[in-house]
Amino acid sequence: MRQRRKGESSRSRQLGIVVIAVALVGAGGWFAGSRMQSPADAAAAHQPPEAGPVTVAVERSSLTASVVTQGSVEFASPQSLALAGPVGPPSSGSGGSGSNEAVVQRVTKAPVAGSVVKEGDVLMQVSGRPVLVLRGSVPMYRTLGPGTSGDDVKQLEQALARLGFNPGGATGQYGQGDAAAVSRWYKSKGYDAQEPSAADKQQLGTLEAAVTTAQQGLLAAQNPSGGTAGSGSGTDGSGSGTDGSGSGTDSGGAAGKLQLKSAQQQLNAANAALSDFRAGYGTKVPAGEVVFLPDLPARLDKVSVKTGDTPSGPVGTVTSSKVVVQAVVQAGDAKLLHKGMTAQVETTDGEKVEGELVALGDDVPKADSTDGQTTQGTTNSGSDDASAPVPVQISIPSGKLTKNANGSAKVTIKVGASDGEVLTVPIAALHTSADGQARVQVRRAGKVVDVSVKAGLSAEGKVEVTPSGDALKAGDQVVIGQ
Repeated sequence: MRQRRKGESSRSRQLGIVVIAVALVGAGGWFAGSRMQSPADAAAAHQPPEAGPVTVAVERSSLTASVVTQGSVEFASPQSLALAGPVGPPSSGSGGSGSNEAVVQRVTKAPVAGSVVKEGDVLMQVSGRPVLVLRGSVPMYRTLGPGTSGDDVKQLEQALARLGFNPGGATGQYGQGDAAAVSRWYKSKGYDAQEPSAADKQQLGTLEAAVTTAQQGLLAAQNPSGGTAGSGSGTDGSGSGTDGSGSGTDSGGAAGKLQLKSAQQQLNAANAALSDFRAGYGTKVPAGEVVFLPDLPARLDKVSVKTGDTPSGPVGTVTSSKVVVQAVVQAGDAKLLHKGMTAQVETTDGEKVEGELVALGDDVPKADSTDGQTTQGTTNSGSDDASAPVPVQISIPSGKLTKNANGSAKVTIKVGASDGEVLTVPIAALHTSADGQARVQVRRAGKVVDVSVKAGLSAEGKVEVTPSGDALKAGDQVVIGQ
């Protein structure tokens, strides 16, 4: 009985196992069947979704339009520096000894690159004589001294007055007041002004002696020896005849008149020569001893001579002590610029400063590579191509960026800004219809509609738009592509 029950229990367990196995096999088949696809279903599943427009949201923000470029930091107003003539007397270098031997001039104290010179300073020495710096727009081109006049004399007088050596007014005529002021100025620098040389003094003596001799000759002609009659027998001319065959009064009178006229002419000539010489006699400023510069203080940027050289050409280049940034912008951007605009300048080491646009196109000074002189530039850098880059110059406040001179800097010039926050869309969203009206496409409720707008300021890839009424607002989706 017990054995029969055990057999029935064993069969029941076997039947349960079979049922579970069948159930698992069926579930696995169902799962596998649900994951299997026909080739058509698989191809359909890999098709891209239906194409639709690419949109971005309309934003409300502030816009600032700027022109950005790279520039070079430089000292302003480069100018070649050369001596206008000899330093000291033309024939004797620095000595003034009166020797006729030409002395070769040598630099005895060279200028120092990087130094700053002020009005009245000694720039350098040549053969022991100073080369002095004064402010003036007329270049030194001749020796200034008694008898000279002109704008160069006037600016010398003005400079002397600024330095505290008043010549008695800026008349433009070099006189004794100028000579005295020049002497005091030189003395304050430790030098003697160029006084008349021994040869000059000797020449003056010779001319004065010639005048004296001529005066004596005139007196002799006025009072001839042997009386006032001729060589005849009496003062009445009797026996001498009137036909000129004797030596009567008429013949003696004619000779005396000729002698008197000749003596007077000699005296006049001697006086004229003495007067001309005296007109240029006195304290002078030799052509090579003064350099006039339009802007002072000035910075010696480069020096072309050293001690012992003969200063026969440029001795260096001077610049203003102020700094400018030279750059170029695209022709299209240049149309947005004008003088007086603010420019932000940032150097490579992070120094930032606010400058001013002071020159554009033709107004930008251009350094001549041959002599350092500055000339006016040309629009588009001399090119006739209207699309060529345009030069600009940015003025930097005094004392700023000097340590970054000859370096580079980023220049940002603000050309416009929106009036507070405005509606903006990407420039790609804006298009123009056939009637010339600016429009954007807006996607709403699955549809795309055109909205007329008025375009405004553009910057950084965005443009300000003004719709009619409430046709467009922040958050709307505008189409930028398909």
